[in-house]
Amino acid sequence: MKPRAVVFDAYGTLFDVHSVVTRSTNIIEDLSALSVLWRQRQLEYTWLRALMERHEDFWNVTETALRSAVRQLHIRIDDTQLNMLMEAYLFPSAFQDVKPGLESLKQLPMVILSNGSTKMLESAVRHNGLGAFFTEIISVDRVRTYKPSPRVYSLGTQSLHLPASEILFVSSNSWDGSGAKACDYKVCWCNRSNEEIAFLEGVPDLTVTRLNQIVSHLG
Repeated sequence: MKPRAVVFDAYGTLFDVHSVVTRSTNIIEDLSALSVLWRQRQLEYTWLRALMERHEDFWNVTETALRSAVRQLHIRIDDTQLNMLMEAYLFPSAFQDVKPGLESLKQLPMVILSNGSTKMLESAVRHNGLGAFFTEIISVDRVRTYKPSPRVYSLGTQSLHLPASEILFVSSNSWDGSGAKACDYKVCWCNRSNEEIAFLEGVPDLTVTRLNQIVSHLG
């Protein structure tokens, strides 16, 4: 496999979404349950909005998802704490394997293609010192829908001026990889937790548990 460029998903792939909640130690509740449900609702709401063709900024979707998770879990939280959690979403931590992985691939053009808003993505990239690795940070804001819409994946090919078949799409989310695969990308699934999940559309061309393992498979 010799791709001519690499497209990375952001949340769950480069950035640990659960780091947002674990840093908020002022909330005396089950942080793990809140984080998992918040992420689940966030994804569900993007899929629903894409299907209904009623786009809303990812920041607003994320806040709606947080409020839903808090209600379902019966967590007592005031507006100050809620705002603190939302602000923390601007500064998620990158996984430890991200910088070594990007460094090993820097001979290739790399972009980010994410559901995140431009503001959220630029903040996360800047916070983790990753800006030098990417030629472009692409938000779904440009097409006003969410993954796995083919309109989103087309942004990667447009940015890189390459056919999808010559681009490696890297994601830790199997549903995202399935969407990219359906659009003819070569897909690398970063399966950090060794999950047993089948892809809806075909199979990944490459599976790794850390991003710094990718380079050894590129030939």
